[in-house]
Amino acid sequence: MNIKIYADGSRLNEIVAFNEDPRIAGFTTNPTLMRKAGVTDYTEFIKEVLGAVKEKPISFEIFADEFDAMEYQVRKLAEFGENVYVKIPVTNTKGQLSYGLIERVTSSGVKVNVTAVFTPAQVRELNSCLNPKVPSIVSIFAGRIADTGVDPVPLVKSAVANKIDNCDILWASTRTVYNVYEANRAGCDIITVTTDLLGKLNLGGKDLAEYSLETVKMFYDDAQAAGYTL
Repeated sequence: MNIKIYADGSRLNEIVAFNEDPRIAGFTTNPTLMRKAGVTDYTEFIKEVLGAVKEKPISFEIFADEFDAMEYQVRKLAEFGENVYVKIPVTNTKGQLSYGLIERVTSSGVKVNVTAVFTPAQVRELNSCLNPKVPSIVSIFAGRIADTGVDPVPLVKSAVANKIDNCDILWASTRTVYNVYEANRAGCDIITVTTDLLGKLNLGGKDLAEYSLETVKMFYDDAQAAGYTL
């Protein structure tokens, strides 16, 4: 497969471990995952992560909602390291689109990961405001799009076909290992994979008859261990 796999999570021990895994090309985090992981000091967390992840790209997200404050946070996060991509939501909570902010910060050399992208219109507008001279990522939330009953693959393929220079298209909100294969076939550059799914990547190419037998044995062993009777 040509697609790059980014580990998606905010547990420091897992990030440190996956940094040594040659399959993992980079990392993404977000405030929700950080809160679940028990992170209370954002700055300290970033410093600890970057103490281990010195070369692979890693995305940290802003959390302000007014554009002046958002821009301050973007520039603050960018100062932490050359391998840092700053995650900017495509819109704030008021539905105000972030294109102007994205254009300003990328014009000054900030690497961005535009997140929560769902629509063709958003992808088209981002092509006009990202800087082709500065590396960037557009994160299409394919898993959440699919949750609504809409196939995300046409949007991903279109984004890949029309992307500007130095921009990677990322398949986000991955739900199953099969999404890795879907994203790869769609020509996606990157896919984020949660730690619980990363272990299942080793199943690629496994003999299905053998897997069937292993599954039946698992059910049998668990029933015996539980002492079930009828």
